[in-house]
Amino acid sequence: MAAPALLVYTRTTDYRHDSIPAGVDALSTLGGFTVDATEDPAAFEEPLDDYAAVVFLSTSGEVLTPAGRQRLAAYVEAGGGFVGVHAAACTEYDWPYYGELLGARFDRHPAFQPGRAVIEDHDHPATRHLPAVWEFTDEWYDFRTSPRPAARVLVSADESSYEGGGMGPDHPLAWCRDQGAGRVFYTALGHAAEAYDDPAFRAHLRGGITWAAAPLETGAGERVSPGGGPT
Repeated sequence: MAAPALLVYTRTTDYRHDSIPAGVDALSTLGGFTVDATEDPAAFEEPLDDYAAVVFLSTSGEVLTPAGRQRLAAYVEAGGGFVGVHAAACTEYDWPYYGELLGARFDRHPAFQPGRAVIEDHDHPATRHLPAVWEFTDEWYDFRTSPRPAARVLVSADESSYEGGGMGPDHPLAWCRDQGAGRVFYTALGHAAEAYDDPAFRAHLRGGITWAAAPLETGAGERVSPGGGPT
């Protein structure tokens, strides 16, 4: 049986992260998935049903055509998985659905620096392996709003551990949520190429992707898979 496939999208029309190649390499070697990486928006004008999940890896700016937006929304609503990594929150500001899908939009970040991430929920594949307090180095994104209560927050920032935090005591960094019949996972971490060599961060990504790629159950106990949804 073939491994489930991921569509990894890395198009940028605004700031471009130097870590994108390292991120693609990491996703290609996590195990359990095959990866199709692209920067071509035309990929979203074709059926997405063969993919277990779509990953926006540090995308930025407006990256989809109107037809691509429609196709992605239909895919997720019908049971497809969606994963956003780092600058995925700096993407598609002009598309209201995308903000709802992701759960929050990027606002600003302080300097790249060490800090502490607090694990709020250990009962998730993206966080089960992590210590209660995770020492990490990143940009510690602030968001325009907190994704609570529409999302299940997994990891939050301890703003006392670094300089320049702007959200206060409620500062989510990674979360998951349902959208229609689909699943969404987002992590704000992953700015630097070095992160993608970190075993803990790689396991964080793999757990989040695995969760998002697993279809939800309907009320009748049946499994929902992408395809056949709204257009």
